[in-house]
Amino acid sequence: MSLFRNAVYHASAHYLRDLPPAIGIEIAFAGRSNAGKSSAINTLADHNRLAYVSKQPGRTQLINFFSLGDEKYLVDLPGYGYAKVPEALRNHWQQVLSAYLSERFSLHGLVLVMDARHPLQPLDWQMLNWFLPTGKPVHILLTKSDKLSKSESIKTLRAVQAELAKFANTCTVQLFSSLKKQGVDEADKVIGGWLNPVKDDITDAVTQV
Repeated sequence: MSLFRNAVYHASAHYLRDLPPAIGIEIAFAGRSNAGKSSAINTLADHNRLAYVSKQPGRTQLINFFSLGDEKYLVDLPGYGYAKVPEALRNHWQQVLSAYLSERFSLHGLVLVMDARHPLQPLDWQMLNWFLPTGKPVHILLTKSDKLSKSESIKTLRAVQAELAKFANTCTVQLFSSLKKQGVDEADKVIGGWLNPVKDDITDAVTQV
């Protein structure tokens, strides 16, 4: 079954005060405008319209929560880096996203979506710098990998992995194509592990005693 197949709309927020209570497990998706974030979410959900897809970048202007049941949530964050967004709105989302990523208790992992042809742009690093200090995991989807040859895509993957090597304990990277449905199983495995964490062996042992 697709990872987010049972996802249903839950809530939207423009300000931090509008966020739902920080309970359960949230997995956030972030990415530059037009990097393929919405397409990646829809592909993982096997749903054409769960996240809005537009040829015009910058359309996601709210933090959108989708319930997966059992107090688990997919969170679609506004795309960043779109030049035509007014400066005041850009500053607003910079403040909101930095606080959400660095302080949100129920946020258990970040899926960072990057166009495989243009990975690790300055604003991608900004997102990583906000989130990585939390010690929570990041999984990077290098989307639109079908636009590259096989050798180019592998070269890009290795280059990104090398640049993030010092964060290897918490940061993983993969190639992904919504068009070709490539990388879905790998993403399912990683994100599914965040949504369904295995109890620590020590905790289990203590419980059994």
